[in-house]
Amino acid sequence: MTDRSFLFVLGSSRSGGNTEILARQAAEQLPAGTRQHWVDLAASDLPDFQDGRHEAEGWTPGESEAMLRRATLEATDVVIASPLYWYALSAHTKRYLDYWSGWLTSPGSDFKQRMAGRTLWGVTAMADHDEARAEGLVTSLHHVASVGLLEGRAVGALTYVVVSASALGRCGARHVMRTAAA
Repeated sequence: MTDRSFLFVLGSSRSGGNTEILARQAAEQLPAGTRQHWVDLAASDLPDFQDGRHEAEGWTPGESEAMLRRATLEATDVVIASPLYWYALSAHTKRYLDYWSGWLTSPGSDFKQRMAGRTLWGVTAMADHDEARAEGLVTSLHHVASVGLLEGRAVGALTYVVVSASALGRCGARHVMRTAAA
């Protein structure tokens, strides 16, 4: 049994897509007994983020937000599994990360302190053969990791995997690129 706990955040608009397949294959490689929590953002009723910092009554979190915040804080490793949509993160994934803004800035929040030392992982699948098309997604996750929240093995630790749909065997194997931030 390991002390690590992985939160897999599925950001695709469809269940069972290439990115989810890849994330599940990665999860199979974890040591036996590693805790895993899977969240399908498309299936959650998480509303669009509303910045309530300047409202007198503040923000009362809904059930989906409270569950996501709790799951995020309980994980030692957060795996963002978002397909590449128009050269960026999916809307579902972006909405989840928008909530981080609220969790960071709400009065009395200890989100930043509790997330320190965690590792952020990114997994994506794309149809294009040019990995440069994923730079927007990768840059976004690097910025999320580098705001001082997640450190792990390196400052702003981010490990990401970019895979073409064909690399999953759907159209014939091609290649996998795995890069770790220095």
